Amino acid sequence: MQYDSVWDKLHEECGVFGIYDKEADIPRYVYWGLFALQHRGQESGGIALTDGTDIHNHRGMGLISSVFEKELPANEGGPIGIGHVRYSTTGSNNPRNIQPLAVYTSMGEIALAHNGNLTNARELRTRLEDDGATFQTTMDSEVIVNLISRSRKPTIEERIIDSMTQIKGAFSLVLMTNKKLYGARDPLGFRPLCIGRTETSGYVIASETCALDAIGATFVRDVKPGEFIEIGADGLKSTMYAEAERKQVCSFEYIYFARPDSIMDGQDVYQARLAMGREMWNETHYDADLVISVPDSGTTAALGYSMASGIPFNFGLIKNRYMGRTFIKPDQKQRELAVRMKLNVVKSVVKGKRIVMVDDSIVRGTTSGIICRLLREAGAKEVYMCVSAPPVKYSCFYGIDTSVRKELIASDLSVEEIRKYIGVDKLHFISFDGLAKAMPEIPKENMCLACFNNDYPTEIPANEEGEKYALEGKC
Repeated sequence: MQYDSVWDKLHEECGVFGIYDKEADIPRYVYWGLFALQHRGQESGGIALTDGTDIHNHRGMGLISSVFEKELPANEGGPIGIGHVRYSTTGSNNPRNIQPLAVYTSMGEIALAHNGNLTNARELRTRLEDDGATFQTTMDSEVIVNLISRSRKPTIEERIIDSMTQIKGAFSLVLMTNKKLYGARDPLGFRPLCIGRTETSGYVIASETCALDAIGATFVRDVKPGEFIEIGADGLKSTMYAEAERKQVCSFEYIYFARPDSIMDGQDVYQARLAMGREMWNETHYDADLVISVPDSGTTAALGYSMASGIPFNFGLIKNRYMGRTFIKPDQKQRELAVRMKLNVVKSVVKGKRIVMVDDSIVRGTTSGIICRLLREAGAKEVYMCVSAPPVKYSCFYGIDTSVRKELIASDLSVEEIRKYIGVDKLHFISFDGLAKAMPEIPKENMCLACFNNDYPTEIPANEEGEKYALEGKC
């Protein structure tokens, strides 16, 4: 498996966007929405549009600005468009896997964009293949369109709902036909999805509120877990197709994935990250001279730590924003050189200082150790590290690429062992209670913390060998 060994971060999932508006420039609005969601996936992107009769799909590899570098798709004249930016949590890095997916069914064309991961995708795919279905991609998203096309329900809306009742795991979807826009969120609400109104009384469905802001739309509300949204000439219609026993929003959306200017399920992401820094100060009270962040995802929490403690914040690390993903290197020396290209220490800021360095997570520990060494080479007197996520000990099956458990440093090492491994003087991970206090709008029991505590809210899937993952006796 390839991962960005230099940044050593959990990978984003995907971003979805859909609009129904009879007066808007649909291709431009979808493009702007996807541009605002680019942080959720940089591997590929696409836009599906309708002329009222046919769906036209425009897709490519790379950033959305690269996919449509020469020009945007032509305005087909229809009032509907959907878009997708992707990182491959399920399915290889393959042009065939670019979304939206557009297929013909007995009830006409349908296009789909999916954020999340289906935990029963292999089981459903095997069943569909046994029934004669063929697949063109390696994505679990294609399972959904197959279920829709094979449903025997009398309307396309009922067919979509029928497919929703068969899939398990995490999914936020936007779908379109030539006449209507649809949205759906899984019964536990793992992945975010919201509704907005455009200035011309159209509707938008998007992964985050920042995408609404980008096109001047007004936030209406979040899509509820287990809710199906239908938008057409007659306005918006809501159907609850499932009731969840408990809501389970992904805590990492607030720690790292979401843009800080978004609001999800009532919780302001920026304020949550500030509060995470404040809670880490309450839990540590480190005597230090300076607070810095690992940019950019650790910056807001670092500001919170500084504000609560009174310890000055400064930019001790500068990120090269023009360096793309850097994949695994053949040896440690080349990996360290790549880190030096991506991050550089401001020596005049850190020299002689006792530093609190704030980051959002430690996954494998490779980058944290290199950064600590760079700080010491620049003259830092002591390095204390605070992490605004608890130790990541378990794999995620709901749309985040945490890879296999054995690659997660906290799966085998204690906090003290991790501290020694990365070479910091002190190391602190935010507590579960501190994380909960930082997100007052999300009750602790409604957070998915499975990658931290092994409490999976659904049955976990089989691995590639067809066996259940062994997680502390659970399967």
